[in-house]
Amino acid sequence: KRIVGQEALVQRLLLALLADGHLLLEGAPGLAKTRAIKALAEGLEADFHRIQFTPDLLPADLTGSDIYRPEQGRFQFNPGPVFHNLILADEVNRAPAKVQSALLEAMEERQVTVGAASYDLPGLFLVLATQNPIEQEGTYPLPEAQLDRFLLHVRVDYPDREAGRQILGLARREALDALGQAMRAMAEPVTQAQVLTARREVMELHLAEAVEEYIVELVETTRSPQRYGEDLSGWVRWGASPRGAIAIERTARGSAWLAGRDFVTPEDVQKVAADALRHRVLLDYEAEAEGITPQRCIEEILQRVPSP
Repeated sequence: KRIVGQEALVQRLLLALLADGHLLLEGAPGLAKTRAIKALAEGLEADFHRIQFTPDLLPADLTGSDIYRPEQGRFQFNPGPVFHNLILADEVNRAPAKVQSALLEAMEERQVTVGAASYDLPGLFLVLATQNPIEQEGTYPLPEAQLDRFLLHVRVDYPDREAGRQILGLARREALDALGQAMRAMAEPVTQAQVLTARREVMELHLAEAVEEYIVELVETTRSPQRYGEDLSGWVRWGASPRGAIAIERTARGSAWLAGRDFVTPEDVQKVAADALRHRVLLDYEAEAEGITPQRCIEEILQRVPSP
């Protein structure tokens, strides 16, 4: 009710929560990326923290640091904001490489290392990162190794005309404090136990062997595209890793669960494939010069690989 005109974004947020993966959102300012993440956090019984990534951010600002306690005569670890359940990494590509490396360990290993000690992160841990595709000055492009840690790379576009009118109405209503308070009190938050139960149900959905082979074939085609056309062979420089197949399977399961089905269909796979592979496929320089994008490459693969 609080997010208008971004149904795909809302579904991807739920898929990331169900699949226990991290999300990278890319879109122009003002498209409800941060608002959607905050709305999700308010609907969960979980800790939420927003981190504004800037060029002067230090790894310790993210992970925390050891602080000397003179009254105790020893160092004591003071945890940083990354120890919350939901982390909004706003404009993540503005942080330098050292900060991105610290975030990388947290995303992949579910722990942070400070000095000689490692500290486990909460069981429910989700990084929702945003980046602005317009302003590139003063940014540090995310390395491919870190991009591969994101479950999905979602591109957020402008809402249509009718959604724009609904957004105006919603903004007017929310300007009234009384209504704003009523909206926050409308729904009871979802507990972490309920989230974990839903995740188990998602992983127990039936996945036919033919659909599993279809997922594997899609990912294999990003590595050896020449099997489905010589034109594709000149597009791809580096295909998706096994994480791509894992991401497709888990989010396809989540898509089926959200639709109320107990089995996964090829349509579920096709619905999430682009977001799962977009940031995992590196194009050849000549293909980029010709205007080929990862989105178009994946769309071609989906069209040419036969569906079961």
